[in-house]
Amino acid sequence: MLILGIETSCDETGVALYDSEKGLLAHALFSQIDMHADYGGVVPELASRDHVRKLLPLCDQVLADAGKTRSQIEGIAYTAGPGLIGALMVGGAVAHSLAFALGVPVLGVHHMEGHLLAPMLEPEPPAFPFVALLVSGGHTQLVLVKGIGEYEMLGESVDDAAGEAFDKTAKMLGLDYPGGPRVAALAEKGTPGRYKFPRPMTDRPGLDFSFSGLKTFTLNTVTAAEKAGELDDQTRADIALAFEAAVVDTLVIKCRRALEQTHSKRLVIAGGVSANKRLRAGLEAMTDRKQAKVFYARPEFCTDNGAMIAYAGCQRLLAGQQDGDRIVSVPRWPMNTLPPVSEVRSNGLVD
Repeated sequence: MLILGIETSCDETGVALYDSEKGLLAHALFSQIDMHADYGGVVPELASRDHVRKLLPLCDQVLADAGKTRSQIEGIAYTAGPGLIGALMVGGAVAHSLAFALGVPVLGVHHMEGHLLAPMLEPEPPAFPFVALLVSGGHTQLVLVKGIGEYEMLGESVDDAAGEAFDKTAKMLGLDYPGGPRVAALAEKGTPGRYKFPRPMTDRPGLDFSFSGLKTFTLNTVTAAEKAGELDDQTRADIALAFEAAVVDTLVIKCRRALEQTHSKRLVIAGGVSANKRLRAGLEAMTDRKQAKVFYARPEFCTDNGAMIAYAGCQRLLAGQQDGDRIVSVPRWPMNTLPPVSEVRSNGLVD
């Protein structure tokens, strides 16, 4: 089955073509980072308008790269949520319009399920079941994955997500958008041990996360250094390193607990923050000690992309699930409400 995947949940327009037998054929991505950088973050209206401009040209580009035509498309998947409502509606409207014109099924896909399944695009994908750490600007979650749609929430952030904390720390340090990669780059120049930041919620049992206190601790540290006249480039780098180390250690500790609690030997890490080199190194060291294995997508599939939506959509479309005539746009959408693929009804209705 040849599936066109469309991702427009936030500030990146992603399109991909996935073949259920041959795998990923082509993908393309346009990032709006330069446009939003002038505002210090994503402007929803501008994001929606840019998706309108870029989406159809990217669809044509991907088809040309794969040597396919629109008439060969057998199904369309798009991001239905979570995300910015305007951006979601652009992707949904284009997907449904194309599907109607081509007479093929169309399905709205959960954005985080796409991230969770992105490692399945790699040559050596993880086998079910596994523990997944979903860590991005909007989500920090630990999930036990028994199959596609079979998700047990083990823990999640009770306030800020890890990626959000990275972005806010970047602003405190005077760094440009996007904050996460810039904090990580600055941390490479930091002096280890100059600052010691707390590892939130690691001194108590459980798998939930909290990063708001760490964000406040960072702000107080920056403010104190500024008042003392010590907030030079090296101090900023030292604070960035201390902050990044605290986030990474917290995530690693919680992942270790999740593996122990579930007796799992497979850990998947997905989402934008999964590209962080220090986090990958920490998780690999931890899983080596636990005689477990960590899986993650290649860097271009850690951030938002059309390939993960095409893959996730393909699995559900093959099971018979589809939207019907209604466009689905869900800004807030708990992932554990998704129906298991094994139980999708043949008529394709979504509960």
